[in-house]
Amino acid sequence: MADREISKAVLVTGCSSGIGRATAERLARKGWTVYASARKPDTIADLGAAGCKLLACDVSSEESVRGAVAEVEAAEGAVGALVNNAGFGLEGPVEGVPIDEWRRQFDTNLFGMVRLIQLALPKMRAQRWGRIVNVSSIGGRLVFPGGGPYHASKWAVEAMSDALRFEVKPFGVRVSIIEPGIIRTKFGETAVATVTEHGGDGPYAELSKSVAERTAGAYEGPMAMMSAGPESVARVIERAIKRRSPRARYRVTVGGRMILVTRALLTDRGWDRMMRLAYKPPKPPPA
Repeated sequence: MADREISKAVLVTGCSSGIGRATAERLARKGWTVYASARKPDTIADLGAAGCKLLACDVSSEESVRGAVAEVEAAEGAVGALVNNAGFGLEGPVEGVPIDEWRRQFDTNLFGMVRLIQLALPKMRAQRWGRIVNVSSIGGRLVFPGGGPYHASKWAVEAMSDALRFEVKPFGVRVSIIEPGIIRTKFGETAVATVTEHGGDGPYAELSKSVAERTAGAYEGPMAMMSAGPESVARVIERAIKRRSPRARYRVTVGGRMILVTRALLTDRGWDRMMRLAYKPPKPPPA
């Protein structure tokens, strides 16, 4: 296929705020053809003025993801680059989070991502060029207490992406994982709300209170000095799309890289000991 026929149109999910919005704005400003998507199109109406084409895309809906990919392919021939950013953080003790909420976490953070990849890949392979950028987290490489559902979904994203990277490279498709640390978005508010909802009472109340306080502090307290804005992630995502040989993983924020190094240096027992100092463990009732 001649180079002029190769589509490099970018489909970005989860553009209503944060990383997705910053990525769509940056790529459009840099001259990319950008399809910005969100569950509720009215939340991204202003991105049209920024040069983006707008799509409704609920990643947990088969009909919605099929429609979004089909619309891009009808206009451009293929989704050239797929930025899987849609997701949210579900916090709470493993025992306390209802199983339907676990499913909702995986539907959004993993299964919707996989389905979009499955739908976009045939045309990417046909044109022998494509970029798939999956937004994970440092939480896909380590685990904090009280965050089982979120961490589990991001570890799954990491594993799936590693398998995919090997499978599609012969077709000219490159896969990169983005691992942000603390990014100043609404993510922290959602995480605090869910841990309070699912663990505020009962045997894990002390732990949940501690998790909520630590999470809020990471986004608003002294630890926030080690955070970054969503624009820093958008820059890295553009790098992963435009490079001939992008890296398998991009870690964003100094704080995120530091905590990953710390985890790598500690044994499991050492990490657990550090977590017990940072978070209040549950208190069993007297015998």
